[in-house]
Amino acid sequence: MNFSLQATSAATSARAGLITTAHGSIETPIFMPVGTVGSVKAVHQRELADDIKAQIILGNTYHLYLRPGCDILRQAGGLHKFIGWERPILTDSGGFQVFSLSDRRKLTEEGAHFRSHIDGSRHLFTPESVVDIERVIGADIMMALDECPPGTADYQYARKSLDLTQRWLMRGWKRYKETEGLYGYSQAYFPIVQGVVYPDLRREAAKFVADLGAEGNAIGGLAVGEPAEKMYEMIEIVNEILPADRPRYLMGVGTPANILEAIDRGVDMMDCVMPTRNGRNGMLFTRHGVMNMRNKKWADDFSPLQEDGPSYVDRAYSKAYVRHLFIADEILAMQIASIHNLAFYLWLVGEARRHIIEGDFATWKPAMLEAVNRRL
Repeated sequence: MNFSLQATSAATSARAGLITTAHGSIETPIFMPVGTVGSVKAVHQRELADDIKAQIILGNTYHLYLRPGCDILRQAGGLHKFIGWERPILTDSGGFQVFSLSDRRKLTEEGAHFRSHIDGSRHLFTPESVVDIERVIGADIMMALDECPPGTADYQYARKSLDLTQRWLMRGWKRYKETEGLYGYSQAYFPIVQGVVYPDLRREAAKFVADLGAEGNAIGGLAVGEPAEKMYEMIEIVNEILPADRPRYLMGVGTPANILEAIDRGVDMMDCVMPTRNGRNGMLFTRHGVMNMRNKKWADDFSPLQEDGPSYVDRAYSKAYVRHLFIADEILAMQIASIHNLAFYLWLVGEARRHIIEGDFATWKPAMLEAVNRRL
């Protein structure tokens, strides 16, 4: 994997860059749709490529390990071939899923012991086994196994958790270095900066990660219960230390406003389930604000979902029609909303990139931030 900086913002820390992988290039800043089990919910791969213009998608190691399982993925030749996606893929390590399964997991020095949410069977993720699983999946970018503590964790817990994450990282890094990809191309391995909301822990973690010299680095453990301003503070602290010549990936974030603020602070890559999850529940994001499509106000509004500027769907569906589909519980409503929201997110980061290159990101961002926070 290669990363090159193409432009920087003089008044902010925003950057525009290019990541090159075996499955194609990625223009940053970029938003990555989440395809948890090898599928971005309610969205066809053709729509991902042609309508949404996704340059990279995510797969989830925890879910793919449980089903379809490593044997099937290996026989298929990896996740790219299994799902018919020719562009880059990133896989998380399953660390966040282990965090979210707090009632059915136990963390030890060895790794994360957990029970499957599907059938209750017992499993163990170690830093080494996660590398092995991600080798089988064949993602262009693999994530290190970490513990993702809650944003409200006290200092003592955060300290203990970070120590464990860093010991796990060194074991995973060793396994990564002594193994190779299974399908004839190289895979990058990103370590993850943790530390909850404690500046000294975040600085220590960022230096630990930076000293490793990985091809890219990630910031985890944010947007998990802490105030947004704390999240932004931690991003600033970490990005002062992480190397500028490597991509920075902010995991699991977030709202359009979060994305703009993260880009402002030097983040290159982001992902979140919000555009598809909220879309399936009737929330649409636009350049003018947020719409709840179940509201009666849209019942006789025959204007298109996006009245001006870029269209985020392949047809000019009216607000009235999309509301009707949601009220009628039609599956098409979830499909239209998911495509619309993902296309908007990709448009938003694309616009941010354009303004970084043109040199006016700092003056463009405030008006866009106000717009995306508006409730319509």
